[in-house]
Amino acid sequence: MFHHSEPESSMALELRIHIVLHMTFYLGVPGWVQGVIQADAFFKSGSAKRALVIGSETLSRVIDIHDRDSMIFSDGAGACVLDFNESDHGAGVLSTASMSLTVDELDYINMGKSYFPESDGRIRYIKMKGRKVYEFALTNVPAAMKQCVDKAGIDIKLIKKVFIHQANEKLDDGVIKRFYKLYDMDAPENIMPMSVHELGNSSVATVPTLYDRVRRGEIEDQSVHPGDVILFASVGAGMNINAVCYRV
Repeated sequence: MFHHSEPESSMALELRIHIVLHMTFYLGVPGWVQGVIQADAFFKSGSAKRALVIGSETLSRVIDIHDRDSMIFSDGAGACVLDFNESDHGAGVLSTASMSLTVDELDYINMGKSYFPESDGRIRYIKMKGRKVYEFALTNVPAAMKQCVDKAGIDIKLIKKVFIHQANEKLDDGVIKRFYKLYDMDAPENIMPMSVHELGNSSVATVPTLYDRVRRGEIEDQSVHPGDVILFASVGAGMNINAVCYRV
């Protein structure tokens, strides 16, 4: 575990696992999904043939125990290695979408003082304007997901699973319903695996850990198979949104 901000964790990780990386990024809550997008861009440009994408967070260091909005936050980590190859059956990234809205939205998630009246005002904790974040996600995330699916040129009915950042169950349920409403249809049963009720909101780690658990058969009535088309989507501080349409 690293207990410093500089050098950033990705650079310290290079030393710890004895590898040399050409480039590292820190991208916040949607970071793992954005890492997949960046890797795909590097592959298509010929700049790389293999990428290590890591989503790791220790929110326990920055939560205010006197803030009820912090109750759902947790620690977590997920990682994957992506290789570039010409696949005969079209496995891999089919399309991507991302956007960054940073005017009024910039401080929806920020660092602020504890809500405990006698706390040290110099110590900052993660703070969230819950209603603002909720409304922002419901409005913008389904649109980004649709943009991604439409760019892939596939029928929405071919999507087998949707892996959304595990913010909270009410929000994710609203996002998936609005997403399918854009196609004038109801969300299919069991289309969206969930883990927030067990693992909490571990920020950048929610999507990769959720996907891994489904791949391993650890979530009841949820599975993915070779050839399935799935959708990853995330939203977080900034505010930043992204999505990846992927064939397993």
